[in-house]
Amino acid sequence: MSTILQLCRIVGTLALMTCLLLADSAEAARPRRVRRGNRSVAKDCYPLQQVVPPLFDGQTLDNWTTLDGKPITTGWEVVDGMIHLNKEQGRAGNIITKHEYGDFELSFDWKIAAGGNSGLKYRVQKYGNKTLGCEYQIYDDVGARKLDPKNSSGSLYDLYEPNEHKQLNATGEFNSTRIVVRGNHIEHWLNGKQIVAVTVGSPDWNERVAASKFAEEKDFGENRFGKIMLTDHGSEVWYRNIQIRSLD
Repeated sequence: MSTILQLCRIVGTLALMTCLLLADSAEAARPRRVRRGNRSVAKDCYPLQQVVPPLFDGQTLDNWTTLDGKPITTGWEVVDGMIHLNKEQGRAGNIITKHEYGDFELSFDWKIAAGGNSGLKYRVQKYGNKTLGCEYQIYDDVGARKLDPKNSSGSLYDLYEPNEHKQLNATGEFNSTRIVVRGNHIEHWLNGKQIVAVTVGSPDWNERVAASKFAEEKDFGENRFGKIMLTDHGSEVWYRNIQIRSLD
């Protein structure tokens, strides 16, 4: 009898192990649901493990288009390894990346002509018929007749003014910028100093959006993926040393 009992126990153990192995295999084969926040749907989003396409190769504007998706033929040009908006060619319009980006660290140098106004926007997407995003304001503060701190250089345009650490170089000189976007956290840096730190979706954020020009745009800035835009406000502006690194 003892031999029979032992055989039964062995058979039972083997059956249990077989069931567990089958269960593990089924679980591994089952499609997994991935939480994507309120990520926009776009075929040109780049996941974490992939190398994101560069914004600028130093020679061409191949990674950029006009807002309607056409090649850039006027105004914006590449000069001495820099992206330059040539004011002499008239208004060229904003340009936008072909690809969307998630969490990232973006660094670049910029300078703007006297009295100039421009900006770099990120997390750009469509809001109805408008193409909008959060904006790192680029401005000639010294040459401004009237300056709202929330519209000055380094601000998160119309929402957050730079703090007391802001040090802007003289007009016509290059400034160094870094933008960090990670989940709900956004940072603006200028010449090595953090000048803006924001939590998207916080009570303070919601209050500021409600008091801004974006008040009517539902969930403004809360999308986790978006394109990057260089704006044309009629001012000559230069960008160089443009680098983007994924933080996904």
